[in-house]
Amino acid sequence: MESVPKERVDCVVIGAGVVGLAVARELSVKHKREVLVVDSGPTFGTGTSSRNSEVIHAGIYYPSNSLKALFCVRGRELLYSYCNEHEIPHKQIGKLIVATGSSEVPKLNALITQGIENGVDGLRLMEGSEAMKLEPELQCVKALLSPASGIVDTHSLMLSLVGEAESHGTTFSYNTSVIGGHGEGNHIQLHISESSSLKNWDASTPLHPELILIPRLVVNSAGLSAPTLARRFCSLNGAIPTSSYARGCYFTLSNTKIPPFHHLIYPIPEDGGLGVHVTLDLNGQVKFGPDVEWIDDIDYISSFLNMFDYSVCKDRARQFYPEIRKYYPNLKDGSLEPGYAGIRPKLTGPKQAPADFVVQGEDIHGIAGLVNLFGIESPGLTSSMAIAEYVAAKLIRQ
Repeated sequence: MESVPKERVDCVVIGAGVVGLAVARELSVKHKREVLVVDSGPTFGTGTSSRNSEVIHAGIYYPSNSLKALFCVRGRELLYSYCNEHEIPHKQIGKLIVATGSSEVPKLNALITQGIENGVDGLRLMEGSEAMKLEPELQCVKALLSPASGIVDTHSLMLSLVGEAESHGTTFSYNTSVIGGHGEGNHIQLHISESSSLKNWDASTPLHPELILIPRLVVNSAGLSAPTLARRFCSLNGAIPTSSYARGCYFTLSNTKIPPFHHLIYPIPEDGGLGVHVTLDLNGQVKFGPDVEWIDDIDYISSFLNMFDYSVCKDRARQFYPEIRKYYPNLKDGSLEPGYAGIRPKLTGPKQAPADFVVQGEDIHGIAGLVNLFGIESPGLTSSMAIAEYVAAKLIRQ
């Protein structure tokens, strides 16, 4: 390590997904800090941030006073305000969560109770007949209307965050991997390599950094690889959660000039996700998904370099049709085309209760100026600015 060049920096944000970009913006714009964002990919937003439903969630589903509930409600307000101020394409189209059988009605009642407790305004239960007047292609026995839900162009959002951060002095270093770190006193030093140098790594020889960064503040916002990376930080106290990866595929509706729905349509939540739901993009394209496929045996390099299988097998459509037809019975055979896939960075596995976001600071791991963000799955996009606000305040207090 003595021969490795070293460089002092103020703040390092690891990961240029929407949360990392929001943190970089918050630190540079609001707190006037010099920020360096490093990402193993060739540009920003190549992972989970560009492979989701692009939905602005209201904050209904999450346990009272959980970080997911608090950040989602606060983040939604911040996100709508930011989109309006910066002319980011978005639309508050509303959502219907539907019960397609009488056995699901109690779950719908529980959801409205939870949403109200979380501070979500405007929620209303409606009979199936009223919901089906609103959406004639829908079939349900009861529905929960969430008018605060919406959609956003995530690429435009991220592009705006990048531009604003850069205009306030933030530097972006792509194709750059943080491969580990070590403690020096009460602070962490980061081990940096070009991403290309990792592709031929045999996973058995030690990884040697090409550069060591000595930062005052570090935010590990590496998404899918955040826990894996944290384990490679020497001298960390406290438990680092185990990663669970849930792959989800989306299919698009073809041969339809007029969308069958004008609202987001969601079934009752399922194990590992919110069910195969209907989302619309800002061009009117209808998407169905995501489903849940648990994957494991992810190696270090695949995790670091986002080398996941994002292909969509057209045969998976066979599983989509019966799920969708529970609420959209007129879905025609052959009308689903493969869209795209994403992977949720989860902290719990199959048949386990969903985990909350984990924001791990010095009080847990003992390293000053370091915050680890674990399990930032849905509603991570909606929560991004609230997470940034919280993380920045936590770091600046230190």
